Amino acid sequence: MKPSRLMSLLLAGLVSVTFAAHADEVSVAVAANFTAPMKLIAADFEKDTGHKVVASYGATGKFYAQIKNGAPFELLLAADDETPTKLVKENAAVAGSQFTYAIGKLVLWSAKSALVDDKGEVLKKGGFDHIALADPKLAPYGAAAVETMKAMGVYDGLQPKLVTAENIGQAYQFISSGNSLLGFVALAQVLKDGKIEGSAWMVPANLYTPIRQDAVVLDKGKGKPAAEALMKYLKGDKAKAVIKAFGYELS
Repeated sequence: MKPSRLMSLLLAGLVSVTFAAHADEVSVAVAANFTAPMKLIAADFEKDTGHKVVASYGATGKFYAQIKNGAPFELLLAADDETPTKLVKENAAVAGSQFTYAIGKLVLWSAKSALVDDKGEVLKKGGFDHIALADPKLAPYGAAAVETMKAMGVYDGLQPKLVTAENIGQAYQFISSGNSLLGFVALAQVLKDGKIEGSAWMVPANLYTPIRQDAVVLDKGKGKPAAEALMKYLKGDKAKAVIKAFGYELS
């Protein structure tokens, strides 16, 4: 083997060893609506930094309870801005680390084409047995769905038909499987290559409180290189491009 070739291999090996030595793992609690974009962002982050992301997906309210009970999460990517703020006030998260990584959009969606009209009139007309939504006590998108129905004056009439899911991911499963003909989900869950499969009504923003989704470094992530690196990565152009591609707005 030529000396130059040997030297190149040795240098490459040294770089990879150094890279691995600085690699770390970050445990992240991620709001269920952000599952698809987070999986892409995590893959890019791991490739670009060498750090590993261990992500759990679920309802923000449940994550809050788990964090307060000592769950080993280092970062929280919530579906609201209230939970991270609360955790900071309770000294369970790092002051000054909180920021809005995405602004979510609510949609009324059905896997069946032509069922949901572009004004949401189907909610008044009926013709369905069940309507799915995430638990409004645990999931901000569920709370937004209730706000929307109340603003339209249909909530009381629809209450017997409501099917409450544990989180927005489960609400999507109820609808996509046909167990519920329609329901409220996040735009990011039904947007594929810029198009929505099935039928949907983009709920006007004035019908519900803005869904500002904040990230925060939790107490267990304080001073951890991988946690700090991921927070920085979420603010970068590469992550922002993924977030926008899934229909979220940026603050």
